[in-house]
Amino acid sequence: MISSLDPAAQSFLAGLAQIQQRLDTAQAQLTTGLAINNDSDAPTEIANLWQNRSQLDQADQITSNLNQVQTEVNTGESVLENAVTLVEQAETLGAQGASDTVTVTARQDIAQSLGSVLQQLVAVANTQVAGRFIFSGDDDQQAPYSIDLTQPNPVSAYQGTASTRQIQGADGSTFPVALTAQQIFDSSDVTQNVFVSITSLMQGLQSNNDTAINSALADVQSSDTYLNQQLAFYGTTQDRVQSGLTFAQNYTTQLQTQLSGIEDANAAEAATNLTEAQTQLQAALQSRAQLPNTSLFNYLG
Repeated sequence: MISSLDPAAQSFLAGLAQIQQRLDTAQAQLTTGLAINNDSDAPTEIANLWQNRSQLDQADQITSNLNQVQTEVNTGESVLENAVTLVEQAETLGAQGASDTVTVTARQDIAQSLGSVLQQLVAVANTQVAGRFIFSGDDDQQAPYSIDLTQPNPVSAYQGTASTRQIQGADGSTFPVALTAQQIFDSSDVTQNVFVSITSLMQGLQSNNDTAINSALADVQSSDTYLNQQLAFYGTTQDRVQSGLTFAQNYTTQLQTQLSGIEDANAAEAATNLTEAQTQLQAALQSRAQLPNTSLFNYLG
């Protein structure tokens, strides 16, 4: 297509378009606070910009995940501390019942108290956070245990599954965040099994069997040691979650600073550019208006 404009007019319009573009860019920067509002504003920075935003989104998601896990881990650590106290209470009751001077009736009463301790321990194993049984492994909608003290084996078999969940930290590392109630309270090693050892102690007291009482009491004591080891897992996990949150916070701050350096507008510079562009636009229009607007037809009459 052949333009009907003369070269001078074409040059004027091209210059006018450049001024208008500069004015529009300055206005957009002042309005949004961003130096990059379109890909054309800084083509060489677009890749860095999107990479930075992607990393920031990932760090935000990891922080959110760690915050959710922190609640679960803190609760787990707290209730297991309570469980340790309950097992220590069972040890004390067992030691009282093992005495040669205690009566059969007193042993029956102690056994009843141990039944209450066992019920409380099952309640700990069935702890929920946000509608999830935190010690049920991956099947967290199923309570790990039920209890019926009228049965020979009052605590049911484990109803949950293995725990395979892991959490990712902002540094890319992953680590497990939970143990199952089976791992904690119901070890295959009878000397480490909280439920079995207390049940055996309770039954030994009920039957007034000194040998059974002393054997079960030793198992309760060793299961207490084992339970403290499981508690230590949650203490370590607490530290790892908190460390991950601290790392994520620092990393997020670093990314936000980098992003700000890429996309934040210089308000003073943008205001100066806007003023200059407005002045140039006005001067260009006034200059164009003052040019002679005559042709051959003005001289014919």
